[in-house]
Amino acid sequence: MAREGGAERIGVGLVGARGYTGAELVRLVEAHPRFHLTFAVSRQGKGRPLSELCAGAETELVVEALEPAEVAARGTEVVILALPNGQAAPYVAAIEAAGGRAVIVDLSADHRFDAEWRYGLPELRREALFGARRIANPGCYATGAQLGIAPALGVLGGMPHVFGVSGYSGAGTTPSDRNDPEKLRDNLMPYALVGHVHEREIGHGLGVEVAFVPHVAPFFRGITLTIAMPLATTVSADALRAMYQAAYEGEALVAVQEEIPLVRDAAGRHGVTIGGITVDAAQRRAVVVVTLDNLLKGAATQALQNMNLAFSLPELLGVPR
Repeated sequence: MAREGGAERIGVGLVGARGYTGAELVRLVEAHPRFHLTFAVSRQGKGRPLSELCAGAETELVVEALEPAEVAARGTEVVILALPNGQAAPYVAAIEAAGGRAVIVDLSADHRFDAEWRYGLPELRREALFGARRIANPGCYATGAQLGIAPALGVLGGMPHVFGVSGYSGAGTTPSDRNDPEKLRDNLMPYALVGHVHEREIGHGLGVEVAFVPHVAPFFRGITLTIAMPLATTVSADALRAMYQAAYEGEALVAVQEEIPLVRDAAGRHGVTIGGITVDAAQRRAVVVVTLDNLLKGAATQALQNMNLAFSLPELLGVPR
């Protein structure tokens, strides 16, 4: 750790700096009073100033193309893996082989079902994250869906159905139909109609089966989830809303409101909004709407929360509000 202004600074290495989430992480870490970015890795961005890849960043770092063993050899206190699914293992293995002292935050799905890793959804699993060394950051859809269902688990009478829509930044920077603005123009694109990894993740995290269908829309960032839940007993909308308010009382990054939240209002915000809580008494069915920014609370902001907790810092240190 380096010292600056009397306080120890905690070094952070970022693997996967070129992506949308990587850029958000650069800006958050750069502005953090205790963390500082010591290196950034991207094969496609090799040799370029990091500030060119991340608009608004002022870092003087130059992007490097480091192999896993080279990342481990840097000996930084934190390594963030902002990589596509299936690419984390070599970096984890190299860090373990070098002594395994670094805190690793994996933003892919590779370790979300691994009992040896802590699942980083603070609002539901905060205590497990204090001092954690291996943290699996939740998926963006899975974050919103779990927060949207968890308070109702005690009155749940069947499988929740989640209709999710994301901005195309969720499809990453590698060109595909799901991030092609022309193919998305005036369009809504369903995909992974069954078996999406976030469907499994939501169910695993909550301990109940969940049906989830994702869609991509023509807007850039943000997620909206409409969650329909069978109820085991008759519950009024007011009573159900009170359950949500009680569950998230004191949670600075979760807002519960009466109105239906709009996805356009989620863009650029660091929290989750839950609203539109409605009950069909005749059918014993409730509907809840959740919005969040897929790149922030769905990825980078949550990673920062988890890093703060791992080092016993205030959880929201460095999170703009």
